[in-house]
Amino acid sequence: MLASYLDQAMEIAVYEIIEDEGTYWGEIPGLQGVWARHQTLEGCRRELREALSDWVALRLRLGLPIPEIAGIDLNHITQPV
Repeated sequence: MLASYLDQAMEIAVYEIIEDEGTYWGEIPGLQGVWARHQTLEGCRRELREALSDWVALRLRLGLPIPEIAGIDLNHITQPV
């Protein structure tokens, strides 16, 4: 379920080129604080997925709500993270 959530979240990620710096910026709409920046698009995607994974783990640990994505609701996971 967690892997599916991460995959679906990455599907809605948006990326842009920061031309002044020659880097890529990525974020996932609706998930405040989940962003990444890297010199390559692939690096940005990799960093964004890591940021997303850390963000989800922290919110689960703290009992904070996690927005539902593509019908996947992580707010009712009963197993420890």
